[in-house]
Amino acid sequence: MQLELKQTPLYQIHKDLGAKMVPFGGWDMPVQYTGIIQEHNATRTHAGLFDVSHMGEIFVTGSEADILSLLEKTTCNKISSMYDGQVQYNAVLNENGGLVDDITVYRFSQTKYMICSNASNYPEVAAHLQKYVSGNCKVEDVSKNWHQIALQGPNANQILENYLGKDLSTLLYYHFIELELNGETIILSRTGYTGEDGFEIYTSHTLGLKLWNELLIQGKDLGLVPVGLGARDTLRLEAKYPLYGHELNSEWSPVESGIGFVVKEKNPPYFAYDRIQKDKKENPKQKVVGIILQEPGVLRENFPVFSSDGKEIGKTTSGTHSPTRKESLGLAMLAFPFTKNQTEVWVEIRGQKKKAKVETGPFIKGSVRNQK
Repeated sequence: MQLELKQTPLYQIHKDLGAKMVPFGGWDMPVQYTGIIQEHNATRTHAGLFDVSHMGEIFVTGSEADILSLLEKTTCNKISSMYDGQVQYNAVLNENGGLVDDITVYRFSQTKYMICSNASNYPEVAAHLQKYVSGNCKVEDVSKNWHQIALQGPNANQILENYLGKDLSTLLYYHFIELELNGETIILSRTGYTGEDGFEIYTSHTLGLKLWNELLIQGKDLGLVPVGLGARDTLRLEAKYPLYGHELNSEWSPVESGIGFVVKEKNPPYFAYDRIQKDKKENPKQKVVGIILQEPGVLRENFPVFSSDGKEIGKTTSGTHSPTRKESLGLAMLAFPFTKNQTEVWVEIRGQKKKAKVETGPFIKGSVRNQK
């Protein structure tokens, strides 16, 4: 039996804008409005507005000691090093060292944190954390109460400053503030999933709809357009951001998945500490890396990858034709000896092996992804 797709509060607005809707993580979401390439390029050169209200918001509150006991055990980045107003990229681990989800953690105070989790994963993240709660600590999934939109691109700062009448230059990358707007307290963060400068705006549903409509009007002269999941995927691939179910899953460790930079040493340790630290210090057997096709063709997920002597060494996890670079690029899980920069590999596309090379550096230059 097919499950009924959930709809975000912006569903009818997307339909009115002529969006093509598709299933994504149990939600009925816009894949494009005018076209993936046009929306991608608009975000890279001007600005794009994204409906991300299907994402999850989970609050963790209580005593400082009990919050840290929970979050340090279940995540691989160091929560205790955070300070008020900081956002941290992190990953929630299962008991075997695989990933429940990759997340962003917001620290409001020693006794209040928020976790932003992916659309299809946040119920599992909340349940996993609740399983290990102890003492004076509370985990609440409040996703249904929050609305989230993302404004991304080189003109995002000017558009939002014009709208709010507020200087945002002091809001640094991977930080957030709380603001009073229309009689409610909203959360404004500066992270993003595109490789461009930009913001996430957390509000009530009613204010979220108002913001969406008014920002599109406010930003029209600065090139702002609504952007669907299609361009969101090409943008995140150019920025080398992983996607759960592709580069991240319940079996691969954070190091194998290509996000080893979030793995820190901790005492007391997190789940599967020895396995993950061994991957970090001695190199894993396999690892996700970037690859660029050297011949005509388009990379997609689950294409087999071979070494120059014909041995199968892995598979692609994501792939696309890059509108910015005008070539096909993607990510692949490869045996570790073949993950060095510029290693020549071969990808099988429709029965033909095409030459590709490993790219460990950024796909796009000047990406804020590299400021982290």
